[in-house]
Amino acid sequence: MFQSIDPYTQKVISTFEPFSSAELNAAIEESTKAFHLWKLFSYKERSLLFLKMAELLRKNQEQYAHLITTEMGKIIKESKAEIEKCAWLCEYYAKNTEELLATEFIKSDATKSYVQFDPMGIVYAIMPWNFPFWQVLRAAVPTMMAGNSMVLKHAPNVIGCAVAIETLFTEAGFPEKVFQNLIIPIELSEQVIAHPAICGVTLTGSMQAGSAVAAQAGKHLKKSVMELGGSDPFIVLKDADLNLACKTGIFSRMLNAGQVCISAKRFIVEEGIYDQFVEEQKKLLHNLKLGNPLSEETDMGPMAREDLLITIENQVKKSVEMGAKVIIGGKRHKEGAWFYEPTLVTNVTTEMPLLTEETFGPVMVVIKAKNADEAIQIANDSSMGLGASLWTKDLSLAEKLATKIDAGSVFINGMTKSDPRIPFGGIKQSGFGRELGSYGIKEFLNIKTIWVK
Repeated sequence: MFQSIDPYTQKVISTFEPFSSAELNAAIEESTKAFHLWKLFSYKERSLLFLKMAELLRKNQEQYAHLITTEMGKIIKESKAEIEKCAWLCEYYAKNTEELLATEFIKSDATKSYVQFDPMGIVYAIMPWNFPFWQVLRAAVPTMMAGNSMVLKHAPNVIGCAVAIETLFTEAGFPEKVFQNLIIPIELSEQVIAHPAICGVTLTGSMQAGSAVAAQAGKHLKKSVMELGGSDPFIVLKDADLNLACKTGIFSRMLNAGQVCISAKRFIVEEGIYDQFVEEQKKLLHNLKLGNPLSEETDMGPMAREDLLITIENQVKKSVEMGAKVIIGGKRHKEGAWFYEPTLVTNVTTEMPLLTEETFGPVMVVIKAKNADEAIQIANDSSMGLGASLWTKDLSLAEKLATKIDAGSVFINGMTKSDPRIPFGGIKQSGFGRELGSYGIKEFLNIKTIWVK
């Protein structure tokens, strides 16, 4: 039995019965039939359905945002923004997929040779709770616009969102069962991956989950895309626009109560502005209003689950025991429920949990660097490599430094984020493969060479 629990009230919202093994197999068979129909749709026919989906997302924005907030605690204005971003995603691929997947002609010894992009089958998506609509649609929209079908295993605490997304596909007029929600425990994932109709697996989640699922995919020779954890550096050089860097840094780190894989987590600041940066961040954190996530006045809601709160508590506690210094926060908030105070920590060293582990909560770590070169060295001293943010007015220097940063993306004078137009993904233990852009849409396609003489 799965339960949705409101992180703010801690009341059970709804319960869901898991699929049996037989029901799971039946669902995959239905998806197989749907794929063979769906792959015959033209880009134009598919685009009309995704444009309808964008329309429904906007029409029902309040309803969907309320569901997100009550299931996982995100403040309502962030939930609304998530739904709007999903609508934009649908529109982008509806309008651009035909061009992105246009046949590519290549000169060779043939009379004519070219590459075309063919759908392969059913993609199995294992998605997290922190962006319960965006993460699912970020995987589904490009994959399905390209002609594949999808089955979803969503996080156990946001199955209400998974059901709503499946209903959304139906209401938009998609063929029956072309997108299906599988209410299953993670233990049944290998049964899904092993099925001959499954052509690939995409997972967004922890490094531990990614490692286990990638191993299963490898065992069954299935393509996989892994978007895993991050410990993203936010590098601030001494000539940066400090005011903008501080405000952006706070927004990046405290978004969704710090429960974002690509949020800024390690703030690496040149020593000339370090003290000023710390003081400004302290003021900004102090002014954040915690409370009911359904209120438009609230700046930060509770964490999604109690186990997540306990984890971040322990990471801070152990790091402090090892010598770290809490400047502000560092404990549960008086609001109660699963709130953790916005926290700023300094004096952190590389053996502490706040640096060796991903911190998935409202805790920012500030590290002093002597100069730009040392800042890059510190940034790269991590087993993860998802994204990075670099702040300086010297754009020529910034682009040179960006080439030295070990990350899937580097944002100069801006916050690391996902965008339908550009590829998204990491390196090292942050995963492999790409989502979004022209690269993401091709991950689960047969890149087929045609040679004619």
